[in-house]
Amino acid sequence: MDVLTQNFSLYGKGFLGTVQLTVYASLLALALGVLMAAFRVAPVASLRAFGTVWVTVLRNTPLTLLFFAVMLGLPRFGLVLPFTVFAVIALGCYTSAFICEAVRAGINTVPVGQGEAARSLGMTFDQTLSAVVLPQAFRTVIPPIGSTLIALAKNSAIAGSFSVTELLGTYKPLNELGYSIVWSFVWIAVGYLIITLAISAIFALLERRWGVPR
Repeated sequence: MDVLTQNFSLYGKGFLGTVQLTVYASLLALALGVLMAAFRVAPVASLRAFGTVWVTVLRNTPLTLLFFAVMLGLPRFGLVLPFTVFAVIALGCYTSAFICEAVRAGINTVPVGQGEAARSLGMTFDQTLSAVVLPQAFRTVIPPIGSTLIALAKNSAIAGSFSVTELLGTYKPLNELGYSIVWSFVWIAVGYLIITLAISAIFALLERRWGVPR
C-alpha cells in the first residue's frame, strides 16, 4: 500500500489525465463516427467514398503510428497545440472509424420501409437519418459502442509516451524513486479497472433503458 498512499497525488494526477483523455476523445470519436456513418450511407457518391477511405485508412493504421503522424506531422503545417489536444485528436479519429462501422451496422438493421415511409412524407435524407433511422439504430449499437470506448480508455496509455499526463506514465517517476515496479503496475491496473468498469456500468444502464431486448 505504501506505493499508493505515499504517491496518491501522482496517481491521482495520472488517473484524472486518463479520464480526461477518455472523455474528450470519446466525444470526438462519437461525433466523427456518426458523421462518417452518415457519409457511408449517403446518396452522394463523393461522401460515400470519403467515409470509406476514412474508415479503411484509420482501421488499418497502427495507433502508435497515428500518434506520430499527429504529434509530429500537424506542427509542420503550422498547427501547434498542447500534446494533450494532439492525443485527443489521434485517439478520437482512430476510434471514430470503429464507431462508424458500429453505427453503420445499426443503420442496416433498420427496415428499409422506415426510410421509404419518411421520404414519402417529403422528408429529406438528413431529416430521415436524424429523426427516423438513427434513433432506431442507436438502440442496437449501445453494446458495441460501449466496448469500443472501453478499448479507447486502454489505448490512451500510448499518450504517455508523448509527454501527456496519463495513468500508465506514473510508473516512470515511481521507478526512479525506487518503488517496486510490480506494485506500481498493480495500482495502475486498478485505476484502469475503475475507468473501464465505470464505462461498462454507464452502457449497461443505457442498454437497460433503451437497448433492444434479446
